[in-house]
Amino acid sequence: MTDEVVQMLSPDSRPGLQIPHDTPAGPQYLLKLFVTGSTPRSLKAIANLTAICEKHLAGHYELLVIDLYQQPELAKDNKLVAAPTLIKSLPEPVRRVIGDMSDTAEVLVGLDINLK
Repeated sequence: MTDEVVQMLSPDSRPGLQIPHDTPAGPQYLLKLFVTGSTPRSLKAIANLTAICEKHLAGHYELLVIDLYQQPELAKDNKLVAAPTLIKSLPEPVRRVIGDMSDTAEVLVGLDINLK
């Protein structure tokens, strides 16, 4: 990978988030993907989202993968109703995408990326 960060967060490793900043090349994206363990659906969502981000946001995103089995309190804190769920925190507005991220067009709409 290039400049982006993909990491699994566990209760023991809660690093301070560095908020991405806009650059002359475009906005930086802060993405949180909430999954439930290493299930096939969770792994598929991670792979699909990583591929989409590499293709459309290369070098302009930070992806945090959060396992709800390890941090169940985050489901309530983030008002999650299903997993996997992607939350785009930055740039605003905050957007959500639910599912395994296999529908690229839906994910791009959720990320506010317009293909021209």
